[in-house]
Amino acid sequence: MSEPSAKVTDIPEDANILDVREDDEYAAGHIEGAQHIPLGDLPARYGEVPMDEDVYVICRTGGRSRMAVSWLNQNGFDAIDVKGGMGAWNLDHGKPIVSETGAEPWVK
Repeated sequence: MSEPSAKVTDIPEDANILDVREDDEYAAGHIEGAQHIPLGDLPARYGEVPMDEDVYVICRTGGRSRMAVSWLNQNGFDAIDVKGGMGAWNLDHGKPIVSETGAEPWVK
């Protein structure tokens, strides 16, 4: 069974976004307000993810987010994979990102 997914353009303005990329990728450029839990930390930190709301999961291109969505949905969450990841968000659709480094944000 395939996991629920959404195009960048279908994500609501006030959506809960979970970024499952590594720390350096997130620091280089991420969606403002996105929650950050690297994929490898998710089993230990899943309690930080909202359980009663849709959560849009994003990574660089989609591989890690699909794994995270599968795991979250098997554990009672309402997770939705963001098709195309950060590449689709920023590079394809020009949606804004911010940086934690003080440098110009970019998708790593």
